[in-house]
Amino acid sequence: MNHNTKSNYNQEVESNGYAIINDVFSNEETQSFIYEIEQISDSLNKTFRKSKDLFAIRQFLKEVPTINKILFNDALKNILGQLLGNDYFVVKSIYFDKPEQSNWFVSYHQDLTISVDKKLECSGFNNWTIKQNQFSVQPTEKILENIFTIRIHLDDTDEKNGALRIIPKSHANGIVRLDSFDFNEAEEQIAKVKKGGIMIMKPLLFHASNKTINNEKRRVIHVEFSNLDLPEGISWSEKINI
Repeated sequence: MNHNTKSNYNQEVESNGYAIINDVFSNEETQSFIYEIEQISDSLNKTFRKSKDLFAIRQFLKEVPTINKILFNDALKNILGQLLGNDYFVVKSIYFDKPEQSNWFVSYHQDLTISVDKKLECSGFNNWTIKQNQFSVQPTEKILENIFTIRIHLDDTDEKNGALRIIPKSHANGIVRLDSFDFNEAEEQIAKVKKGGIMIMKPLLFHASNKTINNEKRRVIHVEFSNLDLPEGISWSEKINI
């Protein structure tokens, strides 16, 4: 579903697991994002991942703090206020750059991990990993269902440069084992988003992305929000109040 108006997306996200809103950021704001990222991308450090297929910056809003002022413009704050209310905060941010020649693809999956500050045995928290000096864990389903992801697109994105392939409504079944999901029966859609537009998504929505075939970039800022505190002793590694 693709709307240029900023209404009905609460209902869409609830029902379909996602919504697309174009024209959230002006061309000037989008260019400002790209400029700020280029300023820092040469100073690679432990939260950066760079290969011919993917450039990624984890803890993006911490690594590039100048972005925050542009990111939380009036349009996005208005959307977040309507969608989330006033008590949500950032819990994860990543910048993804899928270059023009990228062969990187991601098969269907749900986003099942959160980033936390330390490893601590906790009921309902499983599959601990450390990625680029950051602890990740699969939390309880309640925590995952509470998260909203906003994907800000810095390029026009369609099926030729790695737009997300999604299965609408697939978030409604909670955590699903891949081998028990019948992808043949599922109705796939392509989440096309214009430059300066956003996609709102629930992490449990099944999504995938293809290789790039049109020699066009696909740059996305991925930000996750929650309003839940984690069990005592563990904190979100990247909590930022809006």
